[in-house]
Amino acid sequence: MIRARRSRIVATIGPASSSPEMIVTLAKAGADVFRLNFSHGAHETHAAVYAAIRAAEPIVGRPLGILADLQGPKLRVGKFADGPVVLKAGQAFRFDSDPTPGDVTRVHLPHPEILTAMRPGATLLLDDGKLRMTVTDAGPGYANTTVVNGGKLSERKGVAVPDVVIPMSPLTPKDREDLAFALRLGVDWVALSFVQAPEDMAELRRIVEGRAAVLAKIEKPQALQCLGAIMDLCDGVMVARGDLGVEMAPEEVPVAQKVILRAARERGIPVIVATQMLESMTSSPTPTRAEASDVANAVYEGADAVMLSAESAAGDYPEEAVSMMNRIIERVERDPRWPELMQAEQPHVDEDADVLVVAAAGAAKAGSTKCLVAFTTTGATARRLARERPLQPVLALSPLIDAVRRMTLVWGIEPRVSTQPDSLEVVTTDAASKALELGLLAPGERLLIVAGTPFGAPGAANLLRLAHAPMPVRRR
Repeated sequence: MIRARRSRIVATIGPASSSPEMIVTLAKAGADVFRLNFSHGAHETHAAVYAAIRAAEPIVGRPLGILADLQGPKLRVGKFADGPVVLKAGQAFRFDSDPTPGDVTRVHLPHPEILTAMRPGATLLLDDGKLRMTVTDAGPGYANTTVVNGGKLSERKGVAVPDVVIPMSPLTPKDREDLAFALRLGVDWVALSFVQAPEDMAELRRIVEGRAAVLAKIEKPQALQCLGAIMDLCDGVMVARGDLGVEMAPEEVPVAQKVILRAARERGIPVIVATQMLESMTSSPTPTRAEASDVANAVYEGADAVMLSAESAAGDYPEEAVSMMNRIIERVERDPRWPELMQAEQPHVDEDADVLVVAAAGAAKAGSTKCLVAFTTTGATARRLARERPLQPVLALSPLIDAVRRMTLVWGIEPRVSTQPDSLEVVTTDAASKALELGLLAPGERLLIVAGTPFGAPGAANLLRLAHAPMPVRRR
């Protein structure tokens, strides 16, 4: 089942979409990767969903990726003695380490890491940014603030500190249990929430040890300040616009999205644009025009994937949401101006490993090549080829099912499992036959093959070959 588009779709699984039948329906509608949100659901539920996704692969005739999204730390205020309080602009309010239930003047903040990091002038945002406070004084176990934007504050509401690096690991005890479970299941990707610094991703990589690809969710302003160093430790990245929009001014989020997309493409790692893409389809069978434009703009920017959250997890129209996203992507990619945008920002290449891949993409532009085929063990060659945004179909063949499933997130790649070739003749024959089988080219048409020798050894591509699909044998 070949999709007539390059950008991929990530669909979050939840109560509305967890049945085996709905998972097959969503895959047929266009979902390429399924997200397991570990902020919700028991391990038994996630295990059943995992099994259903794997069972759906032979039904839809293509590999499906599975992304485990870890919850990360949830920073919340403590309890109030007499229910919610109403805070007024200009009043003083104190956060402290005293567990006594709070009132209109103070509340317990059960996160000593935040109090330790506080300094005068720092901003605190509560309840998804509805309330804003500025720190006037801070010391061991307390922070005094002045309310800037007031309102009702209930117990256990979230706290965000946008301009301070909080000295804590994004991996909570719950995350570590969820991560161990997800790796035992065999997920393809693991997403880390609340990333602030490169050390956060380094810690995740040490635990994962290559058993899955790792992805950083960029949802903290602090992560943007060291974005390059974080990405150097990532296999992929997500623009998590929900929390990013809480801690940044709304007008800054689109700019941050473009910065993240550009940095990811330069490194040749996939990038997901997420949050509220078709939000109204949680309760409506059609999106708003602004939402359709939002998805389209991400595709025009070259995003590897766009993501559905509540729309597919808990909405009334999960199939329609996936189908609509699929239709928007296909329409954008039919725009005659879309190829120009894909080629407008070619990343600078200065690594020897990428020279031949760049040459392959260039050769494909110059001739009548109908299909590119990348033989890859780990998927690295295919990802480098995708970075060049070739407009021909790209078939990626690997003997490792894990590598194939990880490539389901990558722009323009059709990954499939193949046997390990042992000669140039086998490489050519396998590439042509698989491309013909999938309908990526017709008999007699030209394909371009990228591979590395010795065959089966991970490393840089060093072989480029032009070939033609065989013509059918005529019988007399």
